[in-house]
Amino acid sequence: MAQSLVAGNNFGMFSDRTRMRMIERLRQNGIREERVLAAMYEVPRHLFIDQALATRAYDDVSLPIGQGQTISQPLTVARMTEKLLEGRDKPGRILEIGTGCGYQTAVLLKTGAEVFSIERLAGILDKARQNLRQAKLVHARLVHGDGHLGLPDVAPFDGIIITAAARQVPPALLAQLADNGRLVLPVGDKEQHLWLYEKTADGLRQTQLEPAKFVPLLPGKQ
Repeated sequence: MAQSLVAGNNFGMFSDRTRMRMIERLRQNGIREERVLAAMYEVPRHLFIDQALATRAYDDVSLPIGQGQTISQPLTVARMTEKLLEGRDKPGRILEIGTGCGYQTAVLLKTGAEVFSIERLAGILDKARQNLRQAKLVHARLVHGDGHLGLPDVAPFDGIIITAAARQVPPALLAQLADNGRLVLPVGDKEQHLWLYEKTADGLRQTQLEPAKFVPLLPGKQ
């Protein structure tokens, strides 16, 4: 584990012990990528949720963040991030669809990724900017836009992560995936699963992962 996992902090009730319990739960549930575990320890999750819910910040639960959106449970964030980085020495350039509260963005930044993130809801995006500033993580490029379209002006991406459930993978995003790139997303309506798409020399490889529960991926922006 990275040295940072034993460093002290000044987050009061959100002690090293509290965050280490979260990390141990992630390990027990099969998360092995040390970069992901270190990043999730270092990111102060309580800064990304409403103060009224802060006592649950490090529990393995999803929580509401307003406008019908949620912050994913830590295990889901860790699993998707691990699959995105698997087999890579460096995370490279990552596109996130669905900025939400900015927590997944923060975790990606802490792994060393160059992060571009699109959010369709202007109010949620403003809150994400505030949260990331408070956490002193301001190096992501945040965009108010339609995630179905991606960011063709800065493509290709080494990884794409979609934090809302699509009925099918938006074709524009597959087109923006770099060679040997990986795309992780939930697919489905009432019944959802995480899927991994890998762009290989032999074509697109698809792997179904575990069941998931996300808000739907909607078009347009508000």
